[in-house]
Amino acid sequence: MADSWVNSAEILGSDLHLELTRAGSRRTALMAALREAIRDGRLAPDTRLPPYRSLAADLGIARNTVADAYAELVAEGWLTARQGSGTRVAPRPAPPPPRRRTPGRGLGGRSTGATGGHRTPRPAPRPVHNLLQGQPDAAAFPRTAWLASARRALTAAPHEAFGPGDPRGRPELRRALADYLARARGVRTDPGRIVVCSGFAHALRLLSGTRLLRPRMAVESYGLAFHRSLLSSAGIRTIPLPLDADGALTDGLAALDGLRAALLTPAHQFPTGGPLHPERRAAAVAWARKTGGLVLEDDYDGEFRYDRRPVGAVQGLDPDRVLYLGSVSKSLSPALRLGWMVLPDQLVDRVLAAKGEREGWTGVIDQLTLADFIESGGYDGHVRRMRQRYRRRRDQLVATLAERAPHVRVSGIAAGLHAVLELPPGTERSARRAAAWQGLALDGLGDYRHPDATTPHPDGLVVGYATPPEHSFAGALDALCRALPPEQTE
Repeated sequence: MADSWVNSAEILGSDLHLELTRAGSRRTALMAALREAIRDGRLAPDTRLPPYRSLAADLGIARNTVADAYAELVAEGWLTARQGSGTRVAPRPAPPPPRRRTPGRGLGGRSTGATGGHRTPRPAPRPVHNLLQGQPDAAAFPRTAWLASARRALTAAPHEAFGPGDPRGRPELRRALADYLARARGVRTDPGRIVVCSGFAHALRLLSGTRLLRPRMAVESYGLAFHRSLLSSAGIRTIPLPLDADGALTDGLAALDGLRAALLTPAHQFPTGGPLHPERRAAAVAWARKTGGLVLEDDYDGEFRYDRRPVGAVQGLDPDRVLYLGSVSKSLSPALRLGWMVLPDQLVDRVLAAKGEREGWTGVIDQLTLADFIESGGYDGHVRRMRQRYRRRRDQLVATLAERAPHVRVSGIAAGLHAVLELPPGTERSARRAAAWQGLALDGLGDYRHPDATTPHPDGLVVGYATPPEHSFAGALDALCRALPPEQTE
């Protein structure tokens, strides 16, 4: 009679040679053996492991033991698990290249010449965990619901929708946006004041092309350098506004000469994380009314507030002085390239003139699909689901830090897709180097500081918690904790 082990191996999966030590539990021994096989390269990245019952039969241990070991190694980041793809070896940092001996150098890389020398630094491993800010969970894109909306939208679309079109954007989308923004964000508008664009940067380019923002524009002292460079290339000088826990100090706008506009992130300051205080909201609007200036409101993640209901848009205070800018890059996906501007009546034609020919317009099919997705309730449902998921991620980050690095505080409100970790003074650069060696991709707070800012520069890390896959988030947090500087003592 054939051996049962042979039959089970033939039917259930490929062979995997592992030697389990006798010490400790079988689960612990199995985990140690798998880690060792991955470390020494016998199990290469993306190698598919045998199913639970196949490996259990091969090793003579319980199926639950194998399942538990797989699950824990997934949480640690050694393995990945996806339905339909099985359990596989996760990507790992590339080992550093071997040291080359160059002329004049002895063993260990030290110079043998009389002038001495320095060790050549080894490059950091490739990132394994993506903790960069501003990226939603790509795996959570609502493909089925989006496809259903696309089918309905294409079926119902009039023939003229596939002609030259309206530079404002499809009327179906502008109507849907007007209703949604009024209901969810407190925006006061109508479809005629909405211009569809391909995202916030596109909106900023169009507004820069109207010459409304020249010669000087106030921006928050922390923000995206890309936006500042975009404005600079249009001949607009950016002036930094100081920040504190209550957002930008907008009462200082009146003291700035030659200022035409102010760019703010009122719902959730990017990246420091504080909301704009009501008195400072009012001060920004009062400045715009008095001087004829404009407030550009970047509502980049306004729907994602976790500790209470999101605060309404500043635009609701004065639709004639505040331009509301939004997109789906955080709520759905940056791949869609869909955004919008809610403009004062008198600016619509100027922006459309800057928009120009059809090559700069957003695709009609995506516009029609988003309109249906909003009107069918799919967008609201997706935002609610993602709000719960991102809140769990942020809570897990805060809890992990409280347990393993209590001296590192998470600043800002519970909102958005990222958090800022406040570090001991003088440790940001070393923490970033340590993070790179742990296979982490993340930014330092200093990367977002305006070059002309004069306020003190706190040390910190900007941690995006939305991007890592669910199965590897715990492993990413473990690597993050290993990279953090120790508590400083007197």
